[in-house]
Amino acid sequence: MIGLIDYGRETQTELDELSFQADLSLERLNPRLEEVWERYSISEERQKIFQSRLREHWRPLFKQLHELYSGRYDFFYHLEQVLLTCALAFAQRSDELCEIDRHRLIEPNWFQSQKIVGGALYVDLFSDNLGRLREHVGYFKDLGLTYLHLMPLFAVRPGNNDGGYAISNYRTIAPSLGTVEDLKLLADDLREAGISLVLDFVFNHTSDDHEWAQRAQAGHREYQEFYYTFADREVPEQYERNLREIFPTVRRGNFTWHDGMGRWVWTTFNSFQWDLNYSNPAVFRAMLDEMLFIANLGVDFLRLDAVAFIWKQMGTCCENLPQAHLVIRAFNRLVRIAAPALVFKSEAIVHPDEVVKYIDKDECQVSYNPTLMALLWESLATRRTDLLVRTLARRFKLPDGTSWVNYLRCHDDIGWTFDDGDAASIGINAFDHRNFLNQFYSGQFEGSFARGVPFQHNHETGDMRISGTMASLAGLERAIEQEDEEGKELAIRRMMLLHGITLSIGGIPLLYMGEEWGMLNDYSFTTDPAKAGDSRWIHRPRMKWEYLEELDDESGRDSIRRRIFRSLQSMIAIRKRSLAFAGQEMTLFPTGNPHLLGYVRSNEASNVVVVANFTEHPQSLDANRLRTAGLGRFFKNLLNDVEYGTAEPVVLAPYELLWLKRI
Repeated sequence: MIGLIDYGRETQTELDELSFQADLSLERLNPRLEEVWERYSISEERQKIFQSRLREHWRPLFKQLHELYSGRYDFFYHLEQVLLTCALAFAQRSDELCEIDRHRLIEPNWFQSQKIVGGALYVDLFSDNLGRLREHVGYFKDLGLTYLHLMPLFAVRPGNNDGGYAISNYRTIAPSLGTVEDLKLLADDLREAGISLVLDFVFNHTSDDHEWAQRAQAGHREYQEFYYTFADREVPEQYERNLREIFPTVRRGNFTWHDGMGRWVWTTFNSFQWDLNYSNPAVFRAMLDEMLFIANLGVDFLRLDAVAFIWKQMGTCCENLPQAHLVIRAFNRLVRIAAPALVFKSEAIVHPDEVVKYIDKDECQVSYNPTLMALLWESLATRRTDLLVRTLARRFKLPDGTSWVNYLRCHDDIGWTFDDGDAASIGINAFDHRNFLNQFYSGQFEGSFARGVPFQHNHETGDMRISGTMASLAGLERAIEQEDEEGKELAIRRMMLLHGITLSIGGIPLLYMGEEWGMLNDYSFTTDPAKAGDSRWIHRPRMKWEYLEELDDESGRDSIRRRIFRSLQSMIAIRKRSLAFAGQEMTLFPTGNPHLLGYVRSNEASNVVVVANFTEHPQSLDANRLRTAGLGRFFKNLLNDVEYGTAEPVVLAPYELLWLKRI
């Protein structure tokens, strides 16, 4: 085989040579596929489907794997194993899932529909276990959800497991939550209800008690090479010169000494989370097997955890390297062959310019939008939209066939992931501004309405992030404690303003369950030794099912929880009826007011003008600006049916949101 090629500058001769190698390799490997078809009694029709997809994707897939692994002596062996793993997963895929594959290949942008509205939860905190969760599928339908993300539920190490992200076994559900069969039954129920299932794929690392790690600890060199292990500190020290520390207040450095094995292990996040070595093709093949197993359970979206960290290279920061993208793209190709209904969602809490690099129909079709989340909270704190508008104008647009996942809170902390250059361009010192935001949302800034708490406060560098539920950060906790009725009203308005933006700005809106009730910070985590050191547990409260009684209790019609739930439920229903909210097309328009955000959503012939007031004071929008943006003279607010003309300025009440449709 030829040596490594610079794939940014291939000559036609090199491309022809690579295509020849790809075709010849497939010709030699095809007989092995016959063994799979015979073993599983796969019909000729299904064989043809597989072969058709294989022909479509094989050359680019071969090119990707060749670039990653052709320097290995055993490249062809692993190429064969990758192909067989893909074929076995296809053979084991149910007829029902194969039919979904067929439909989604015909309609590849299905997830861009305005009818996709998401929720995320921890199974144990929401419903105790998977069996009980099945009983609550009707609750999700009633709220309007069509996308449900279950936080990590596979078997984890005992004690501290990073909130479920230290996986011991990718094919076993944590015993307290149920079984794989329970998960399959839930997937069936959700599918019948029109709700897509979303799971995490923790693929940067495993727990230190995973079978592979245990074999490594027992001295098996083959499995030691599944990870990055070193006999002494010489090589780790060379790497450390360019690495940042993710949790510096918990542990220093990126390597952990293992007494039993007598070696240093690369552990980016926690000492018990061992980073996988993707430069070893055996790891790629093994994780492909786990990924496709999960896909065949009936999962629709797979959240790829910590994508930025999956490739290591000496002399770099080992984040966002080109090979990381190549690994994900190769996984994407293989999924397109074996289980094309599956969509990848990237989780990259890195610089905005790096986040967007993972988003492509050939890589991760959807991605979290951490920058929007952070800047919505920034605008609430400053009462200005300058930085938000600047960032949206430069960083919101995505490639065709992709989508943002827009969220306000999640299981994780808030990091202020805006671009320093964007801030400087409008006169903001980024370091000072992040300090201000941390002070504001931890309630230490005078006049703050927020009740957040610090996460990972590094006193040496000043770096800090914020934990807290949406309601507590928006001021509801403080207002309730102080019996401040005006404060309660403003807090609810802030919450609905933010929800209204994520539901309308373009992409998949995602609620962290509990937001629909305005649940407050849960300080009880401090009594649990396994959680007390991690302030993120403050915004992971247990669901209180007695709240549902308030919905049908007329005597409680003015309750805060009832109001939040019904308002959000109504807003979701309006979104799902409004074709303009499908897809990603979003155009900002100048409001002429630094306290207002304005944009137009367009899809086919449907248009909606969205205007949001980020202050506790009334704000005016010049009528001509609305007329120009909406190409009309009269509009109706979809949220309350109030009509507006453009003969005079439109006045928005404190924290008011308008979804204006031309009439």
